[in-house]
Amino acid sequence: MTEIKGIIVPILTPFHEDESLNLDELRVQIERMIEAGIDGIFPFGTNGEGYILNTEEKYQVLKTTIEQVDHRVPVYAGTGCISTKETIKQSLMAKELGADVVSIITPSFAKASQEELYVHYKTVAEAVDMPVLLYNIPARTGNALLPETVERLSEIDNIVGAKDSSGDWENLKAYIAIRKKRNDFAILSGNDSLILNCLKEGGQGAIAGCANVYPHVLASIYDHFIADQLEEAQKAQDSIASFRAVFQYGNPNTIVKKAVGLLGYPVGECRAPFNGLSEEGYAALRKVLEENKERGMK
Repeated sequence: MTEIKGIIVPILTPFHEDESLNLDELRVQIERMIEAGIDGIFPFGTNGEGYILNTEEKYQVLKTTIEQVDHRVPVYAGTGCISTKETIKQSLMAKELGADVVSIITPSFAKASQEELYVHYKTVAEAVDMPVLLYNIPARTGNALLPETVERLSEIDNIVGAKDSSGDWENLKAYIAIRKKRNDFAILSGNDSLILNCLKEGGQGAIAGCANVYPHVLASIYDHFIADQLEEAQKAQDSIASFRAVFQYGNPNTIVKKAVGLLGYPVGECRAPFNGLSEEGYAALRKVLEENKERGMK
């Protein structure tokens, strides 16, 4: 069983100018993350644009990722779809390719009851004999996975943890409290501003989109915390605030990808139509990247 911990990167999916997959650059980005000390690679998170990739593209991205990682860190495959049937199909594909964990986002668009969400995850877990990580991001899906539902799901052996991207500190704390009843149930922050708070409260780490831009800095939050270097961990945590402030100008994963491009990596744009940024936003992003470069952030 994979131990879920540390800073996991929801790796972005590089594209060519025509929006086709750039698998060679994906390999470059994976090496960049591992060399920086990142603890896991997660294809098809929000930053990986899993929502806009077709089945064949997901197969190619995941196959390439697993080959490149080569067992050096765990691979978390985002396999959640709107339907239970398609989620099972994607999860079985991930298992066949050799992923270590499947991360399953809540179904989206149609409103789901907590009982429907419970049955969805239970059915998937029973059909896929591998570790399952729950993924709560209600602002994107429209469906919140409440702490009491997570607690019920934690009783299923191969549901091994949950990522909370609600941005609600009280909700994240309620998730972490579930560990008091099942100590091997891992809780990860999906909000980069709450990583250190999550660790202090008893969580295991984060799936951190900003790690695509600053992998050394994000990895150091966890490493400093584990080494009981809390002052250094806090400095690392605080250092990403200016970059996150740029999110006010547009879609966060669009800004993350544009930032990686401005750092000199040919990762391409997010797929249309989710790739716009105003001139004001570009100016703010360039300013922050330059300031952080002078501070030695990488």
